Formats: sequence, structure tokens, C-alpha cells
Amino acid sequence: MSKVAVIAKITTVSGQRDEVVEILRDVVRGADAEPGTLVYAMNIDKADADVIWFYELYTDDDAFAAHGKGSEAMKAAGPRLAGKTAGRPEITVLELVAAKGLPA
Repeated sequence: MSKVAVIAKITTVSGQRDEVVEILRDVVRGADAEPGTLVYAMNIDKADADVIWFYELYTDDDAFAAHGKGSEAMKAAGPRLAGKTAGRPEITVLELVAAKGLPA
């Protein structure tokens, strides 16, 4: 079965990125308890002070679907993020073909 890779872009309200990053740290820690989540990496955009990127890698579609249902950490972060993001995340779903340093 093919691994599922995801790139997610979160745009924050101007000046709120650092606060959103702090809230999302709990979500990243919560991913440790998600079976099938291989990589869940939060990155800040060096060219845009209002953008956060996630790179995610899942063992399969089922693991990705389970993540999408929301962990307890993700559910807890929702209300704390209200008014701090400029809309819903932009999600791109991919299929991992080859990689260095990642379980392919």
C-alpha cells in the first residue's frame, strides 16, 4: 500500500503566527499517539511571516483518514485558534514515490 504525504498551508491573521505556532506545538506532540502517522512536521515560511507549513506522512489512506477525524490535541486547539487564522488550511494530498531520510 502506498504511503500518503500531505502538505498543508496555514495562513494566520497578520501578526498572529507566533501564537498559532505555540498552539500547534500541542497538536504536533499529540501526533505521537496517532498510529500510522510517520512524520508530522511544522515549518514556518521564511518568505511570508503569516504562513505555517506542515509536511505529513502516513502509512496509508486509513491512517490519514484517522488523523483527519481529529486527535484530542487537535480538538483542543480549535477554539484557541479562533480568530487567529485567515481561513481553513490549504491541503494537498500526495503519494510518496521516493525519499531520502523518510520511510518510503
